Amino acid sequence: MHTSTKAALAGAGQDIDRDIEKRAYSKVFWRIMPFLMLCYVIAYLDRVNVGFAKLQMAQDLAFSETVFGLGAGLFFIGYFLFEVPSNLLMHKLGARVWIARIMITWGIISALFVFVKTPTTFYIMRFLLGLAEAGFYPGVILYLTYWYPANRRAKMIALFMSGIPVAGMLGNPLSGWIMDAFHDYGGMRGWQWMFLIEALPALLIGIVTVFVLKNGIDQAPWLDANEKRVLKRNIEEDARQAGASGTGHSLGAVFKDSRVWWMCMIYFCFVTGQYALTFWMPTLVKTSGVTGNLNIGLLSAIPFICAIVVMNFLGHSADARRERRWHLIVPALMGAVGFAIAASFTHNTVVAIAALSLAAAGVLTCAPLFWSLPTAFLSGLAAASGIAVVNSVGNLAGFVAPYMVGYLTDLTHSTQSSMYVLSGMLVLGAGLVWLTPAKLVNR
Repeated sequence: MHTSTKAALAGAGQDIDRDIEKRAYSKVFWRIMPFLMLCYVIAYLDRVNVGFAKLQMAQDLAFSETVFGLGAGLFFIGYFLFEVPSNLLMHKLGARVWIARIMITWGIISALFVFVKTPTTFYIMRFLLGLAEAGFYPGVILYLTYWYPANRRAKMIALFMSGIPVAGMLGNPLSGWIMDAFHDYGGMRGWQWMFLIEALPALLIGIVTVFVLKNGIDQAPWLDANEKRVLKRNIEEDARQAGASGTGHSLGAVFKDSRVWWMCMIYFCFVTGQYALTFWMPTLVKTSGVTGNLNIGLLSAIPFICAIVVMNFLGHSADARRERRWHLIVPALMGAVGFAIAASFTHNTVVAIAALSLAAAGVLTCAPLFWSLPTAFLSGLAAASGIAVVNSVGNLAGFVAPYMVGYLTDLTHSTQSSMYVLSGMLVLGAGLVWLTPAKLVNR
């Protein structure tokens, strides 16, 4: 056979594979991404709706800002303790059963918040909620590595993490409406009804998860043989590249890899801003002069709408250009500027909402784009444990940030000082990203 004929056949084969690849990724997207987004909306709503409950709960139970901040943050201690074991169990048992277990457990615990009466019971329930939910987010990040190679992952993670602003956009008005509409109905306070009603979707979707999710490419009946072949080829090639430039495929290698701990520091900075914003958004909006739970909820939705647009635009841009660092540095600095402006205009509703919108767009964009960094050099068991290590250590900021905001607010009778601290953390995170070698992460 002539060389030209061989080349023509090879080119035709590549064209066919590209068509198969396009069709396969379209199927994967529609089969798993909308469902995972729905799961994360429910997860994040149950995680942060305590921030809205605070508007009534703190007064009813005489909780100080410090008590609330400590309780909100204790979620992440439980989350930290069980996250690595949870992700390793998911890697062994499969996503379908493990993610369902997580959702059903946290739904039950979230509903039990109606019985909180004292700071101690509040602390215990927040800790148990974190223990129950541990592994969900890093588990999904790991799950996406089973389907998508590095060059497709940022926009998928950004889309998945759109669940955060969607939870804020829909959840805040919903929480406000429930608290107003059901207040004192049946002898229960509005915040108790909110916890109970918003826990039900986690239970229902947890059961549905068993029937919807598949553990990987080989278990997907909606992919034909050629589609599975092309997708598996891409994942195997991605794993080889990660193995060539990354850490070994063992848990011990992960803990010895300095780059993993570098990622932990970066993520800690970004998560500090993320959870301070999502836990304290209703309080910050109320402080600017807004009254009525539903009004606070509706105005709180505006920053999250801005975040959805920015995080998906930059996620697509990062994949298209295969550039990761500046796509993180720019939103981190946006968040820093937004917090600084919000701190200076705490009693001006229009300026405060505009500044919080800038902060939300920046801070919430950092989280999904960040995961393109560690997953560029982690694969296999190292990915399962490494993602969990980075997420659990980074998420300790979820304990520090709410407690810090609450403590400084009680100390200074203002949110101004805590907003400046948050700005500084985001600038530090941007600096750490800038110091990360481009050749390590730009894939």
